[in-house]
Amino acid sequence: MGIAAAEWTDSAERDEGPRGRPLAAWPSGLLLAGVSAVVGCRAADTDGITPVPQALAFLPWLLVPTVFALLLAALARWRTGLVWAVLALGALAWFIEPYGRTGAPAGPAVAGLRVLTSNVEFGRATDALVPAIRRERPDLVFVEECDDGCQDRLDAEFRETGAFPYRAAVPGTGSGGSVILSRFPLRRATGVDGSMGMPGAVAEVRGHTVRLQLAHPMPPLPEQLGVWRRELGALRAWAAAGDGTPTVLAGDFNASQDHAAFRRILDTGLYDGARLAGAGRTPSWPARTAGTAPHFGAQIDHVLVSPDFSARRAAFLTLPGTDHRALVVDLTLHQRE
Repeated sequence: MGIAAAEWTDSAERDEGPRGRPLAAWPSGLLLAGVSAVVGCRAADTDGITPVPQALAFLPWLLVPTVFALLLAALARWRTGLVWAVLALGALAWFIEPYGRTGAPAGPAVAGLRVLTSNVEFGRATDALVPAIRRERPDLVFVEECDDGCQDRLDAEFRETGAFPYRAAVPGTGSGGSVILSRFPLRRATGVDGSMGMPGAVAEVRGHTVRLQLAHPMPPLPEQLGVWRRELGALRAWAAAGDGTPTVLAGDFNASQDHAAFRRILDTGLYDGARLAGAGRTPSWPARTAGTAPHFGAQIDHVLVSPDFSARRAAFLTLPGTDHRALVVDLTLHQRE
């Protein structure tokens, strides 16, 4: 009787496993396959094809489905899934570390400047940007998606009053217009060609020449990936042509540090100002209502600088009317030794 009972219990346990495990193992495997495709492209230093480039922007948030997959694998007693999930978590933890160089210039400080960049979403956040500029008092302002009405408003508020007497602009409607406002004298320079306006200029900052370029490449829409890569490549070429001149490249890059096309811009020798100031993973898009936390999203708005600069502060501002948070970075220009 005891032997028969033991055999019946054994048989019941064997039958229960195969029926129960697929219920949790299948969704676990699907989640891990999706995460692994994205992480694999990150490891291979490629942006892949849709939907990988879009998912790469949110790489740190892939921890959530990976942990969920780990729990499902544990529930299913799926050892392969458990190992797979742990490996995926380890890879994500590795790649979440900020990318790019850091360091402080050795030469003496020669000038301080504050840079503000803001995508005002078809000009809709212009009314919110004006008081933010007055409050933050930047020396250089990079404004993306600044249509003709936005540019006229900024001219009336700042250029005509002498607050920002210099500007470089590409006029346009909708997302096509962009402008750089400056307290420092500007010389005309050829901007980077793109689907949307990307003006460039050369500033004289207390006797020192500084190259300026506004960044606003096409976003990585499924049907526009080739354009996105090409325009980020054009920004990389501009950055690489600096020839040792102090450089500020700022704007809405529509790319994060987890995109290979953006990392190639950093690899020309530029530093990310937000990272230098300790805010390397702070999301800038999509913006949420002020006061809410945490901010879900990706940092795709950047202030990139040559090694001539150090950064001591980075602040992200929520402006009503736009899905981007403005970024303010306090920089110090150093004399090269």
